[in-house]
Amino acid sequence: MKIILLGPPGAGKGTQADFICAALKIPKISTGDMLRELTSHAFVNETPTQKQIRNLLNAGLLVPDDIIVQLVTDRINEADCANGFLLDGFPRTIGQAEALQQAGIQINLVLQLQVPDAQIIERLSGRRVHPASGRTYHIKYNPPKVADMDDETGEPLKQRRDDEESTIRTRLEVYKLQTEPLVAWYSERAAQLQTKYVAIDATGSVEQVKESILTAVNATKAQL
Repeated sequence: MKIILLGPPGAGKGTQADFICAALKIPKISTGDMLRELTSHAFVNETPTQKQIRNLLNAGLLVPDDIIVQLVTDRINEADCANGFLLDGFPRTIGQAEALQQAGIQINLVLQLQVPDAQIIERLSGRRVHPASGRTYHIKYNPPKVADMDDETGEPLKQRRDDEESTIRTRLEVYKLQTEPLVAWYSERAAQLQTKYVAIDATGSVEQVKESILTAVNATKAQL
């Protein structure tokens, strides 16, 4: 199974990606993680593509879509992807999706997690973190025993800048402009690309969303 997971920030992609990968025994490929690794430390056996990306990032330049696709292609060619993979956070734009297609990378299933903006803002803006330990809370869904205080140390909890409402709204706007058009792109070309597109209502519990996703995955597997 070769899967793309789409969805706005706060839709639960990370949690559901882990479930999918565990169920299918396939690796998760995140271009964001790969780029962060390239900028954080050097690799002993660095590929030409990795070196090219590192040089662009160090120069403060954007990495072109064709180079990102080559990075993904190199990763897909590794042994652990023999039975499939899940792409998380890629493609982000129609240009990247077109480059993926032109590279001959066949995708079996595109899953889109759908959550209204108001619920995303509530989910993310309500998060609080204990900086020293990384423990996280939510003022509504997982509140601390004492408001704004860590359960174990009694130290103050913080709201990360990424979780401030103004930042969340900006991230949602970027998603709508850059990534949401992929929904129409894939759904309209499903037959041509031999790729199944499924929208998932991600407003329910983690378990409910998981079951909906596994139903879609199993239905797609049965058609392969």
